Amino acid sequence: MIQPLSITKELPLKINVTENGNFRLMSIGTSAEQWVPSLYIDHRQSFFGLQAQIEENALIATPVEMMEIFSGKAHPFISFTGENHDSNEWLRTFKEAATTWSSPDLWNQLNIDGVNIEVNAPLEEKGKILIANAVKQKLFQAGLAMEDVPSLVPFFQQGGWPIKSQATHPSLMVAIRLSEPEEFDDTWLLETVVRGKKSSVYWTPSFRKKSLPIKDALPDKWNTFSEYIAETQAKIFSLISSIDPSNLDIFFTSPLADEEVRVFLRDDLVKLQALGFEVILPAWLKAVKETKMRVKTIAQTANTYKTAAGLNEILKFNWSFSLNGQEISPEDFQTLVNENRSYIQAGNEWFRIDAAWMHEIRELMKKSEDENWTVKELLFREIPEEIALALDDDNDQANEDPLFEFEMQKSLKSLMDQLSEKKGFPEIPISPNLLTTLRPYQQLGLDWLVFMRNEKFGACLADDMGLGKTVQLISYLLHVHEKEEQPTPSLIICPTSVLGNWQKELVKFAPSLKVQTHYGSGRTKEIDMTADVVITTFGTAMQDIESLEEIVWASVTLDEAQNIKNMHTKQSRAIRKLNGAHHIALTGTPVENRLSELWSIFDFIHKGYLGSFRKFQENYIVPIERDNSESIKHKLRVKIQPFLLRRTKQDPELLLNLPEKLEQREYCALTTEQAALYESLIQETVSKLDTLSGFEKKGLILKMLSKLKQLCNHPSLYLKEPFDNAEDMLDRSEKLARIVTMAGEIAASGEQCLIFTQYIGMGHLIQHCLTELYDIDAPFLTGSMPKNQRDHLVEAFQAKEFPVFLLSLKAGGTGLNLTAASHVLHADRWWNPAVENQATDRAYRIGQTNFVHVHKFITIGTIEEKIDKLLVEKQALSEELIHSSQWITEMSDSDIQDLLTLSI
Repeated sequence: MIQPLSITKELPLKINVTENGNFRLMSIGTSAEQWVPSLYIDHRQSFFGLQAQIEENALIATPVEMMEIFSGKAHPFISFTGENHDSNEWLRTFKEAATTWSSPDLWNQLNIDGVNIEVNAPLEEKGKILIANAVKQKLFQAGLAMEDVPSLVPFFQQGGWPIKSQATHPSLMVAIRLSEPEEFDDTWLLETVVRGKKSSVYWTPSFRKKSLPIKDALPDKWNTFSEYIAETQAKIFSLISSIDPSNLDIFFTSPLADEEVRVFLRDDLVKLQALGFEVILPAWLKAVKETKMRVKTIAQTANTYKTAAGLNEILKFNWSFSLNGQEISPEDFQTLVNENRSYIQAGNEWFRIDAAWMHEIRELMKKSEDENWTVKELLFREIPEEIALALDDDNDQANEDPLFEFEMQKSLKSLMDQLSEKKGFPEIPISPNLLTTLRPYQQLGLDWLVFMRNEKFGACLADDMGLGKTVQLISYLLHVHEKEEQPTPSLIICPTSVLGNWQKELVKFAPSLKVQTHYGSGRTKEIDMTADVVITTFGTAMQDIESLEEIVWASVTLDEAQNIKNMHTKQSRAIRKLNGAHHIALTGTPVENRLSELWSIFDFIHKGYLGSFRKFQENYIVPIERDNSESIKHKLRVKIQPFLLRRTKQDPELLLNLPEKLEQREYCALTTEQAALYESLIQETVSKLDTLSGFEKKGLILKMLSKLKQLCNHPSLYLKEPFDNAEDMLDRSEKLARIVTMAGEIAASGEQCLIFTQYIGMGHLIQHCLTELYDIDAPFLTGSMPKNQRDHLVEAFQAKEFPVFLLSLKAGGTGLNLTAASHVLHADRWWNPAVENQATDRAYRIGQTNFVHVHKFITIGTIEEKIDKLLVEKQALSEELIHSSQWITEMSDSDIQDLLTLSI
């Protein structure tokens, strides 16, 4: 028997679900462009597959597309099968779900619970999920939200699903029309209108026929369409929640007040348009989105201010209003607010206005009259957000046509500019007891600190490293304790690693100040109340907080204030308990970019200004860190700016006043462990000197010098111990802690630095700590490094590929061009200053455009400090006298003993 010839072709499909719930369909061996039109043969919405999404030879289809495709006609000659079991199951699910989807009974099988849709049809679970997702997607495509759905269910159950144009009649269009009020009237008109499909003119019954049944009111040519018109009108008003028609057997016509129009446009218009009904609006209403109402206020004060004393003066506001360029009196504006109008006519034009916004403006006017805002509150943005944003947008060119404008009288604006731009403060006379000359920007820093003190504002001096925050604060302390005769000392809290530096700098620049160092296991718990300045460390302050918080200090200053960045630590909470007439934070890091650190610092300098941390997190941290909100960043920047003085070495006006190279000694104290080892080594060495010949004595001294320098760097180098974790290693050497912390800060600020050391072990130790604590991979150039590797590292550093470069003093001291560095750190001192200078000149040489800051680390009271003093004295002598370290061995026994003695 001959089998009939089959002309149907089977096409196998592989079907997968994508991450976002769409479907990926592919036919192996056949391009998607060939088979997709066969699947979409009855899908008019996508122009039969022309708009289908094809990626990498696969069709990407949504749940809605799957429902619509399998609800339509199948291709007469091509059938689709699954390439595997899962794909076959999906094809079966599509066909079964599509039957439910296209059923008139669909919306009787759906339950809506908030944003969830439950399908009660006799389907497997994945078929139910497919329909629920397709329904949600179809609603979204139509511009409908899930909260709109409950009121639409009756419409969908009565044939309004699937969503499509409701212009289904071949000859007639039924619509609803909204007309604006006539002249000298204030009511709108909403009515049902009809037109022929080939006409553009809408028809509605004459006044005398409006009360007749629809069939009797129609012209004879449309008389047979009365039933269709009545059904369509009923459908329309079943969707309008804001209007309850009394009789839909007649053509609907009704006057509407402004508020009713606003509700209709807000709640019903979108639904009607989304579901395919035609709504005719006045042309101007389609075009005009916002009112042309403009509100402007000018802030002024009773006096013309020439000094900062005006900060507490009360502001007065003059308000003015205009509509489409025409001025409106405050009384007329108040009338508009009271009438709660949503649409008003000006001349021959109609405008939509936001009544709620106008109420907000009226409340703002009332607040400005009742709350007596001052210039200070304006400066610190402690004012309603509408004014704060308008003030901040003053120079924002993007906002060319604001609805709300804010201006200040000229004298007030001048004062505000001075405060925000840090200019025009009363100049503070420099104490004759300050043993240095302040640069112009440092004088400004002094003026600003004293101004902030007088106005009882906390202050954060955040100048770049090397711009002299220390000397600015010392000049401030001299002023405070000489001019104001304080009953209590000022307190300085700093990291242990810079405690010695503060001791030295105070003695160097302000020897007239009486200083007490409150530190060490042998410290007395009593504070010398006759002192001008008390220096302590963060750790000591936390331990002694109960006694320290009892004193109301003349001022409390935190150096390296980022040490309290974690507001939850015991140390941070203790420090923020301290009481001072003035709180100051010093930091060289850009605190504006570290939000939790910023809150902690501001909670110290001006408690409560940024609110609770929880509120700060909600209002600033989350929108900035999660959403990268530029407007919130700007708002925060404006809010903190008056309390923050930050200058960088890149500021053009500062570079004019800075030397090209600044050398600075960084003093660090020995830890208890280092001091004990130091004393032991000295005693052992000195006891041997008398028994040795001159040649032997020289050898012993040179050997001892090397051991002492390594001990000053870190005890593990002297004891030849393996490295422990970085935190523990830093605890054993203040010098190491200071070097590593400074290198981390330099890298964080986008700058580069060179670190020179004579000892391979010290270089590896610094590498270890930088990697573990700051995730900085710092290469170490030593004498054993091959030339090609050395050249590659130099090029990479110059190209800014890494921020920190460690160099052996001998290997990296000559022949290299490393001008990308703006900082040079000498971890240990070379006894020949010429060698140090040669190393420094790797960064400070021809081609250098950066200001170069040279840091020489010296341990207090040790041979490093004593030889540093000798080198300064010998600089005036011939270079030959200090060509090497041999000059030390030529010293007398008594001089050597004095040189070696530890004096702390």
